[in-house]
Amino acid sequence: MTEIGKFLKKLRIDNGEILFTMAKKLDVSSSFLSAVELGKKKMPYEWNLKIRSVYPLTPSQENELDEAIASSEKTVTLDLENASPAAKKLAVSFARSFCDFTDEQMESLKKLMLSEDDK
Repeated sequence: MTEIGKFLKKLRIDNGEILFTMAKKLDVSSSFLSAVELGKKKMPYEWNLKIRSVYPLTPSQENELDEAIASSEKTVTLDLENASPAAKKLAVSFARSFCDFTDEQMESLKKLMLSEDDK
């Protein structure tokens, strides 16, 4: 079971819901939700916002959701179809160097991205 699967199951149980009820709220079949909980299927990206809109999450739960999503991801797909040549080059360069970043470099990049979001 993945971290996102554990989070979803706990959220469901904490809200006194059966699999069918949560699946209805997320507009999927019970079998698909079960597969996500068990780690057999990847959680759809859209669920991130849907879960936040359907369930009144505490700040702690929102953080837990973010961490569960991040720890459950094995790959990240980036759509570069409409990106400029410079953006494509940067994305590919970043991907190639990603595993070599030090903790300090990652923290610097994170701060840079967060400061850009504030603009």
